[in-house]
Amino acid sequence: MTARLIDGKALAAQVRAEVAARAAVLAAAGRRPALAVIRVGADPASEVYVRNKVAACKAAGIHSIHESYGDSLTEAELLGRIDALNRDDAVHGILVQLPLPAHIDAQRVIEAIAPSKDVDGFHVASAGALLVGRPGFRPCTPLGCMRMLAHIGMAQLRGKHAVVVGRSNIVGKPMALMLLAADATVTIAHSGTPDLAATCRQADVLIAAVGKQRMITGDMIKPGAAIIDVGINRLPDGTLCGDVDFAAASEAAGWITPVPGGVGPMTIAMLLSNTVQACEQA
Repeated sequence: MTARLIDGKALAAQVRAEVAARAAVLAAAGRRPALAVIRVGADPASEVYVRNKVAACKAAGIHSIHESYGDSLTEAELLGRIDALNRDDAVHGILVQLPLPAHIDAQRVIEAIAPSKDVDGFHVASAGALLVGRPGFRPCTPLGCMRMLAHIGMAQLRGKHAVVVGRSNIVGKPMALMLLAADATVTIAHSGTPDLAATCRQADVLIAAVGKQRMITGDMIKPGAAIIDVGINRLPDGTLCGDVDFAAASEAAGWITPVPGGVGPMTIAMLLSNTVQACEQA
């Protein structure tokens, strides 16, 4: 068996086109969606991520406000800036790029963002809404994964076993809740799982989100399974790979995402979608 590719770039382009159409309707009514992105410090990866988000906003007709500060910015100053953006009716989404410098409490910063502008979906109110099935913003990476599953005909997962490898607040936990909402039977595996390989082999849908290069090997894949690889790891030669051994897993899986070109483009696309949703609801 050779797995079929889930092309994240192509699907993200489709989502962006949908977002651009929604943004155009809002702009015609005098309400242009706007996203404020704040970066603190000189993390090179963060600089690239923010640049990509700003460019994606421009292409989709979303106004972007990019604010970059040095490491000397205090937590109080950052919270004050977020408070001002919360009160600005022309701003519909607020995103603070992580990681933040060590002297700033990231969770306190996230909680300072108004839930109505929490387009990253990280606020405790957003997490609570997801837990109890109420409307709210969903974290962009898991939301993108669910859109990818819907794209291959797996929007409803009743009777399917989904395994999520990883339990972060950003991906693993919300991913498990979204799969559960789609009627999957869900297992969360992590560093304390006694036989990870045996657990993964039960998965009709396997989500890898641990940040360890190629730790999911071909013999851990159930034949025909759908594999969503969230990991992005840089190898010594500068190339990127995922948490899944792509070549080996492709021999067993039914569907698989590439790295790069899989989940990454979908994360940004869903951020744009959340931002337009925030404007529509404002």
